[in-house]
This record gives sequence, structure tokens and C-alpha cells, in this order.
Amino acid sequence: MDASTAVLSFRWSNTSSAQRRTVVAAGLGWMLDSFDVMLYSIVLATLMREFGMTKSTAGSLNTLTLIASALGGFLFGFFSDKLGRRRTMSMCILTYSLFTFACGFSTSVTMLACFRFLLGLGMGGQWNAGATLVAETWPSAWRGRALAMVQSSWAIGYALAVLVANFVLAHTSWRWVFYVGVLPALVTFWIQKGVPEPELWRRSQAAPVSEEVKRGLWRAATPKLLGLLLMNVFGMFGWWGLFTWLPAYLSLPIERGGRGFGLLSSSGFMIVLNLCGMFPGYLLFGAISDKFGRKRATILYLALAALAVPPFALAREPWLILVTASITAFFGTGFFVGSALLGSELFPTPIRATALGLSYNTARGISALAPFLIGAIGEKHGLGWGFASCGIAFALAAAAASRVPETMGRELS
Repeated sequence: MDASTAVLSFRWSNTSSAQRRTVVAAGLGWMLDSFDVMLYSIVLATLMREFGMTKSTAGSLNTLTLIASALGGFLFGFFSDKLGRRRTMSMCILTYSLFTFACGFSTSVTMLACFRFLLGLGMGGQWNAGATLVAETWPSAWRGRALAMVQSSWAIGYALAVLVANFVLAHTSWRWVFYVGVLPALVTFWIQKGVPEPELWRRSQAAPVSEEVKRGLWRAATPKLLGLLLMNVFGMFGWWGLFTWLPAYLSLPIERGGRGFGLLSSSGFMIVLNLCGMFPGYLLFGAISDKFGRKRATILYLALAALAVPPFALAREPWLILVTASITAFFGTGFFVGSALLGSELFPTPIRATALGLSYNTARGISALAPFLIGAIGEKHGLGWGFASCGIAFALAAAAASRVPETMGRELS
């Protein structure tokens, strides 16, 4: 069948067992990554009171995690190309689970910062290992939908973190919020037993390329890598600047630049935001990109995210904050599927995971300044003004995306 017919014929029942397992495994890994990482944002206001942190200090801890994710993306990307996608994904899940658990034992800001840095290493590696696993197992015509399903699990993990964190906080201390974060480690037993390595990767290991050939692949990939990196830097600056601070923005008192939402109302807000904003944004991106192209869908989402941020930053009524935040989350989060798709399809198998990790996690490390800068702006002028700068970042990401090659219809090699 031709490409357009293949796109329209997508059915979950038409996929193979290996394809379904890779999507489930990568989706679980990414969902639980989100769950563990976002626990910090959910309890951020509590931690600020517990340790007497300013907004700048609290933001810098998340900045440290993002810097670690850049290092982890490179480290585990190398492992993924050498040792396998499945094995590396399990290593990453264990890393972020165990060090999230360790966060609960923190008695100082320094201890908490160290554990956040170490969990960031696993967070950075999980994304490129899972995305590569799925990309190498699914055909081009359905790859957008497959990676959209994986990426959409981030919203589920975020919503789950809100539910669990607030339930735990209502009954015990913030430490138990982090103790719960060890549970994702259990998933690794199933991944190691039930998820196959992609045939494409196994073939590349059976006939490895020489170092000279690999250097040639890197030379050819460098211009594409730089274009994708620039897009990711600006897009992630906008995302991390907004969504690191959003829970605290809702719950902080109005006189401290927040919106004064109570615990229950802010929790309900975040659940609606994830399930009605982020989740469908991911899924729709997959369908659009399989039909009209990865590059077009990415530019569209980033441009609309840029337009959605100012109304959100200016909103004062609770219903208007919810509507504008959901629209911003729909487009500002959905573009991550485009990053995964373009990165998976731009690079050849021998360097795919490493290049994908560099393009994504180096950007995440650079954009690590966002939580700190937004916190610093919020300290002086209020978080609404800090959020406005995120709209500029999304616009710059859309401009950078126009320089990235289209990859629609490209079969992986």
C-alpha cells in the first residue's frame, strides 16, 4: 500500500506484538519518568517553606536536574547504541526511581540538590532510549502515532504525580511523596523479560561499522543536529519555564505573585490541564505529522503555543486561567512529539540514540536556566511576567524549526 493509504489504515489491532510491547514499555518508562520528576514541582511550595528557599533557589534545583539530564542523555545514549535500547531503558528507570526515593531522606538543600542531580541522569537517558526503541520498530507511516502515544504518557504521569503527591501530603509529610517514587523500578522486570530489541539495532550490531565510517556519519549529521538542537533549546526553555512553576504559581498567595488557589483546587486544575490539554495535544500531533509532515506540524504547534502564552500570563479569573493554560499546554507540550520524530528519522542507526540524546538532552541542559530565570523574574515582577518570556521562546523555536529538514516518509537505515 502507498504511504497515504498506510496512514489511514492505522489500527492498534493491525500492529505486531513487538510493536505493541515497545510502545507500552517506552510509554510506561516515560510516564513514570514524568511521575518521578514532577513530584518535585508538586511539592515545591512545601519544600520552599520547609527549607526556607527563595524562588531563585527553588528554581535552581530544577535547573540542576535539567543539567544532569543533558549529561545523562549523552551517557545513556552511548550505552543505548552499544548495549541496546531495552537494557539502557531499564538502567535509566532504576536510576531515576532510586534517587527519587533518596530525595525523601534530604535534611538540607544541598542533599536534595545532589539527589535531584543524580535522578536527572536517568531522566535524560530514558527519553532517547525509549524513543529510539519505538522508532526502530514502527514503520514510517505509523511512527508519528506511535511516538505520540509514548509522549502522551508524560501527561498521565504528571496527573498521577498530582494525585499521589496531594493524597500523601494530606496524610503524612512531603518525604513520603518521594518515597513513593521508587515504585517505577518494578517495571524494569517486565521490560527485561518481555520487550525485544529492535531488529534494526540487532542487524547493526551483527555488522558494526568502522570508526572511520562512524566519523563520516557524524560529519554528515552535524548540520541537522545543530538545527534540531536550536529548536529544542527554545522550545524547552518555554516549556520548563512554564510548567516547573505552574503548580507553585497556582498555590502561592496573591501577594507573593501567585493566584492563591487552595490545595484541592490547584490539584484539580493540574489534572484537567494534563488530561484535557497535554494528553490530546500529544495524540493529535501524531495524526497531523503522519498526514501532513513532521516539520509542518512542529512549526504549527510552536507558533500557536507562542500565541497562547500571553493570554495565560494575563488571565486573572480561575476559569480563564484554566482555559488559557490548557491551550498553552496542548500546543506547548505536543511539539515534543515532533522533536522525537525528527530526531529519530534524521540520524542513522549506529549513531541514532547518541545523536537523539545530544539534540534533546543538550537542549534540556541549556534550557535548565529557565526555572532559575523565571523564578528570578517572578521574585521581582511576579510570575506572570516571567511566563510572558516563555512565549517569546516558543516563537523562536518555531523559527528554528523552519531550518530543520522534513523527514516524513523516511524509512530508517
